[in-house]
Amino acid sequence: MSGDTCLGSALCPATGHKPKAGGLKGSSLGNKYVRLNVGGSLYYTTVQVLTRHDTMLKAMFSGRMEVLTDKEGWILIDRCGKHFGTILNYLRDDTIALPKHRQEIKELMAEAKYYLIQGLVDMCQAALQDKKDLYEPVCSIPIITSPKEEERLIESSMKPVVKLLYNRSNNKYSYTSNSDDNLLKNIELFDKLSLRFNGRVLFIKDVIGDEICCWSFYGQGRKIAEVCCTSIVYATEKKQTKVEFPEARIYEETLNVLLYETPRVPDNSLLEATSRSRSQASHSEDDEGFELRDRVRRIHVKRYSTYDDRQLGH
Repeated sequence: MSGDTCLGSALCPATGHKPKAGGLKGSSLGNKYVRLNVGGSLYYTTVQVLTRHDTMLKAMFSGRMEVLTDKEGWILIDRCGKHFGTILNYLRDDTIALPKHRQEIKELMAEAKYYLIQGLVDMCQAALQDKKDLYEPVCSIPIITSPKEEERLIESSMKPVVKLLYNRSNNKYSYTSNSDDNLLKNIELFDKLSLRFNGRVLFIKDVIGDEICCWSFYGQGRKIAEVCCTSIVYATEKKQTKVEFPEARIYEETLNVLLYETPRVPDNSLLEATSRSRSQASHSEDDEGFELRDRVRRIHVKRYSTYDDRQLGH
């Protein structure tokens, strides 16, 4: 018989009489079973089970500690009885099926520590660690809420940074037919890259910026490249916002930013080889002595374009 409530010993069925204190001697345990009132929950078990392991319960029922009993002979233990049945099962079988929820495992471990059941404490600690590892996030994506927060994140990061700014509410005009799909593709690519490179790159999201969809790439605290995915197109009588999905360029810039991993010093020759503007800069005398690693590569789709949506022959 066991109860489900957790009452203090002062609320145990006392029938108006004070509990009696005394030591339990081997001769006083004439019955095979003993009756336990653990915080209002009632249990039957044997002295053999209670004394199998070197615990506080063994000390209680081998006569080394005083125990309290009520008028009806129930031995009173001033603890919550919720998990005492699990305690008894562990004493019987040396193993148990632990609860599924972390909170209940913590509660059981607290009881096991009170009763000095070290084997059960170790089981609970191992289970809690396993659950922590199980629910540990693969990667964490900060969301920018202010320019100062963005600056702090980028400056303090020991990794290269890839930021995706998407702010659909910033649009003044209607979208072209494929723009919604392309915006979702940009977000989906960001999620895939963050899962793949989360150990080497810090990925952050920005939902308060001025652009509708823009990628920014940072290395060692400064911006290295930018890929803006939006433009304005002119239809016959109205303006529309067009969102592009330059997947290959985004992949390329993500790989380029890996060159700035700390504490590695960027390889200047490799940086020059991967810079699109190198060939153009080499033909300009005005750019002589200009270091490519100080240049921000900005890749924009054509910002303004015109087209006639009328069919041929009209």
